[in-house]
Amino acid sequence: MYVCSCFGVTEAQVLQHADDGAFTPRQIASACKAGTDCGSCVRRIQAILGRGACKSAVTRLESVDSLEGAGLEEAA
Repeated sequence: MYVCSCFGVTEAQVLQHADDGAFTPRQIASACKAGTDCGSCVRRIQAILGRGACKSAVTRLESVDSLEGAGLEEAA
């Protein structure tokens, strides 16, 4: 499904860029230009990024959870 019709960017491409480290709409725009023309796709990109679908974000959360479970969380 296309997210950005101006540049032909699909949801799968947005997710791939998020997996590669683009965590904000501005970073997605830098990676593939989505959201830089008419801007109608920016909210959709925000929704995609906000649902936690990117693998690297999930991996980071899992590693934080494992550290906390091991009693290695930061001292407050």
